[in-house]
Amino acid sequence: ALQYGREEAPVRKHDFLYLPSGIEHGISNPSDKPCRIIVMGYKIPRGEKVTQPPRLLLRANIDEVAWQTVGGHPDSVLYQLLMGDTKSKRDKLAAAHVLTSLFIMEFQPGGTNFPHHHEYEEEIYLVLEGEGEMVAGSGMNGIEGRYPARAGDAYFFRLNSTVGFYNGQTSKARILAIRSLFPRPGE
Repeated sequence: ALQYGREEAPVRKHDFLYLPSGIEHGISNPSDKPCRIIVMGYKIPRGEKVTQPPRLLLRANIDEVAWQTVGGHPDSVLYQLLMGDTKSKRDKLAAAHVLTSLFIMEFQPGGTNFPHHHEYEEEIYLVLEGEGEMVAGSGMNGIEGRYPARAGDAYFFRLNSTVGFYNGQTSKARILAIRSLFPRPGE
């Protein structure tokens, strides 16, 4: 169960939530079944105007988010676009201030998301299922380091580094990805 301000809300398997800054919160597991959660937090830059969501609890379930292709990436990868910033039109929840995208990628056997880079964003990949080669490199110069990756591995990519994944040939792979703006001085 989620304690959120003065309220309590049940949490189902595959739920994801947005908790705005300044709201007291906690989580408990009243059942005898294991509960695995991932918590991410971001420091709101000084001077950033934070808008509270229209309703206190923004929650959705991964099972209710459609799989889709994303422009600029091959059809061998499908995406579930879970959460974006407050201006997002394509994500299930549009609420974040520093986080720009939270999504799941499902790679077909032999699939890739084409190694690429993000000039102004950092990114984290958490391999949920499968194995393949994680790509990390130095940016636009085409240098592409490949590293073995399997379920449970997490990779952090600094801004403007090469980021990508090549799936193995035998089974699907799934990756949870989190992308956020890198704080820039004076912004």
